[in-house]
Amino acid sequence: MSATTNAIDRLSRLLALVPWLSVNDGVTVNEAARHFDVSPEQLEKDLWLLIVCGLPGYGPDQLVDIDFWDDGRIHVLDPQTLRKPLRISPAEAMSLLVALRLLAQVPGSHDRAALVSATHRLQLAVGEVDAPVVLDDNEVDAILSSIAKALEDNRLLHLRYGGAAGDIVTDRDVEPLRMESTDGRTYLEGFCRSAGAVRTFRIDRIVEASAGAIIESTAAPSGEVSAPIHTFSAVVTLQPQVRWALDVHAMRVVKEHPDGSATASIAAHDGAWLVRLIMSLRGYAELIEPPDLRNRVKIESAAALAAYDLGTLVGSADGQDQEV
Repeated sequence: MSATTNAIDRLSRLLALVPWLSVNDGVTVNEAARHFDVSPEQLEKDLWLLIVCGLPGYGPDQLVDIDFWDDGRIHVLDPQTLRKPLRISPAEAMSLLVALRLLAQVPGSHDRAALVSATHRLQLAVGEVDAPVVLDDNEVDAILSSIAKALEDNRLLHLRYGGAAGDIVTDRDVEPLRMESTDGRTYLEGFCRSAGAVRTFRIDRIVEASAGAIIESTAAPSGEVSAPIHTFSAVVTLQPQVRWALDVHAMRVVKEHPDGSATASIAAHDGAWLVRLIMSLRGYAELIEPPDLRNRVKIESAAALAAYDLGTLVGSADGQDQEV
């Protein structure tokens, strides 16, 4: 890897470090290093560099202040202007989207997983959730052909899939059940052997698909088919510490509050995903509507707190997930 590539990677990591550490206060150096896929030694070098960065003048009150040497845990005391993830203008975002879509249509070998991930995340940031990731026509045809063959011949379907988070590609073995279109998108529904339950996969997030062996004995429970796919609207209130989530998750602000918080609406396909999102914002977000999911957040939060008292870990069940 060239020195230029290393420098670019490090700059990207430095810009992402402070916002992530601000949200994940108290993580250890080792935990942060694992998250950013670097060694603990490299992460400490990044932290030492960050604390001499700041605004012009570069006095003590104008530098990024991070405490990480006392107890091995990292605390951002003063992020300066880096609390929120780096933002680009709408014009810059659209230029990047156009470039990514053009790249997707260029024949040849590409890192398709990275392309799907980057395009999806950028679409969310600019609010273009309905715009599909554009793949090369031959690749789309190959994916659809594999799905059609698996459905017709009752074959196992192997997928490489970019999930709802957009930044993780997983391998799935799926017993296909049906395809359907809704809200301008096409979905594949099938029993995912990895998850042990029915899952719904967006076609435009499938990186690769190949039909495998004929399914002699299904692993799916008899008659298990999920409800039709639908989108619902939820209302959340975000504290100033997590207003960045407005951009990341394409929320629409419906009311600004004097204390800097905001009430916003968000479109979702999956209640379990929304519950996980609210819980991941560490008490800085409140789900207002719908009432049933608000109650579910309360129940799962109480279970998580009880786990600390019992000395066990209680994970949120994802068996109700529709879209992955």
